[in-house]
Formats: sequence, C-alpha cells, structure tokens
Amino acid sequence: QVRLVESGGGLVQAGGSLRLSCAASGRSIRSDAMAWFRQAPGKEREFVAATAISWSGYADSVKARFTISRDNAKNTVYLQMNSLKPEDTAVYYCASRRGAYSSDSAVYDRWGQGTQVTISS
Repeated sequence: QVRLVESGGGLVQAGGSLRLSCAASGRSIRSDAMAWFRQAPGKEREFVAATAISWSGYADSVKARFTISRDNAKNTVYLQMNSLKPEDTAVYYCASRRGAYSSDSAVYDRWGQGTQVTISS
C-alpha cells in the first residue's frame, strides 16, 4: 500500500509563503485522489485542498491563497501556501484514496504523519 511522508513545514511570519510536499511510495498516485487536511490543537481536522485527475478544489478559507499540485514523475503532491495567516497554524496532513475526491477526511484511507506549520503575527 502507498506510504505518504510530508515535509516542508516550519515557522514563517504572516504574509509569507511555504510549500509543503507529500512524497508517496509503494505505488503510483497518478490516478488517486490526493488531499491536504490540517488540525490545530483542540480543533477538528479541517479540509484544506484536494486534487484528482483534471480537478482540484479548496476550502473557502484558503482559496486564492493556496495551490495544490502534483508531479506524477516524482509521485509527489504539493501545497503551495501564500499570504499565510496566523489562523493557518496547524499540523498539515497529506491523505490519499483510490477513488473519488472528497472533503470528508473519513473517506481517505492513507495518511502521512503530518508536518507542523506555524505562522507568527
């Protein structure tokens, strides 16, 4: 089964940018739905963005600031985050499933360990 490993998190000032990477191994993700979720302390896990073949979608809170993309040759999905805000602070998780995309975390069956993103104000 596919394994997912996130990287690229860190500390950045409000208004700055980060790019998160999710490297997959075990099988190709080119036909999978891939998603990013985030979870802040004491909060529920929140949908951020997802991509499938010829499709991508975003939560309203990040639309126009974040971009999800994938590099099939590297078997990697990215989340480019611009104009970061303190409320973006969370652990960001990559997830995948063989099937349709969704904003519901329950339908994804493969998860990475997460990478911490902290935005200072």
